[in-house]
Amino acid sequence: MTTADHNLLRTPLYALHQELGAKFVPFAGYEMPVQYRLGVLGEHKHCRSQAGLFDVSHMGQLRLRGNAPARALETLVPGEIQALKPGRTRYTLLTNDMGGIRDDLMVTNLGDHLFLVVNAGTKHDDIAHLRLGLGGQAIVEYLDTRALMALQGPAAAAVMTRFVPELASMPFMSARATTVAGFECFLTRSGYTGEDGWEISVEAEAAEGLARRLLAEPEVAAIGLGARDSLRLEAGLCLYGHDIDETTTPIEAGLDWAIGKRRRGEGGFPGSATILQQLAEGPPRRRVGILPEGKAPAREHTEIQIAGTRIGEITSGGFGPSAGGPIAMGYVAAAHAAPGTVVDLIIRGTPRPARITDMPFTAHRYFRG
Repeated sequence: MTTADHNLLRTPLYALHQELGAKFVPFAGYEMPVQYRLGVLGEHKHCRSQAGLFDVSHMGQLRLRGNAPARALETLVPGEIQALKPGRTRYTLLTNDMGGIRDDLMVTNLGDHLFLVVNAGTKHDDIAHLRLGLGGQAIVEYLDTRALMALQGPAAAAVMTRFVPELASMPFMSARATTVAGFECFLTRSGYTGEDGWEISVEAEAAEGLARRLLAEPEVAAIGLGARDSLRLEAGLCLYGHDIDETTTPIEAGLDWAIGKRRRGEGGFPGSATILQQLAEGPPRRRVGILPEGKAPAREHTEIQIAGTRIGEITSGGFGPSAGGPIAMGYVAAAHAAPGTVVDLIIRGTPRPARITDMPFTAHRYFRG
């Protein structure tokens, strides 16, 4: 089943998705698989219990080259990129002058250059922003000839170590180039599900061959965007354009851990005055987990109230298969952000009880070594 919009782009794995019975939806300008024959619920459970293979080739893969690309990038992000050791990966944020989040991204130090993975919907804006902001300090290369896959789940390590045994000891948020099933790949031990796993960058023409080889392993199933969303929501991970955007600061979003210690002292990144002030004094609102009572899920834009007064809004919500019920996250006024706070969710005009809770809803199972 496909969409009728012929203006949508397709990833190098599109034909394989069709063969696997994918249902497609438009996402970030691409025709992407939302689910396969297992369905969203089956795919979610499979990833939590075994291993799921995701096509994330719509994401932007970039290379930053120059005499000091890490120092240059620090003028645009609040992370400590200069302190990042070779072969290590770090989550960081592109901020704007008001302290809002332009995008969130992964940065890997590969010695003579930095490797960046940015969000699909913002990648072209990010490239323009990086080129303008970095000026002549670093060269930004868009690696548009590469595909990207993610293998996630408790069996991911067993699958990958059949091909490359030394990957067993590869720590979370580290990177290496290697050959998997005869295909040259660049791996980071990372992902977006809360599970152990790898993101696998490979040349586009090799992507289908590698995907078929991984899917041939008994633990691995193809997973679409539907389960990817429920998995990341259970893990309490933000989706750009929903839970974070140019109107939310890292402190409001609970991403203060992404602001390096040195950067907190020196500033020097866009919006640093606002961000560091909120870090010291507290933000006006906070991102929180929300547990609705009953079985009805609360969706994005659902209003959050206390005693008839609006205190915030849900930014992501749905059913959490592993959590066993409806879950959500959103922003509430800081005074009402404490776990255990009882709130009302206004669903189709009717107040439904819920409470503020800590996240994640399902414990992270990253490999720490």
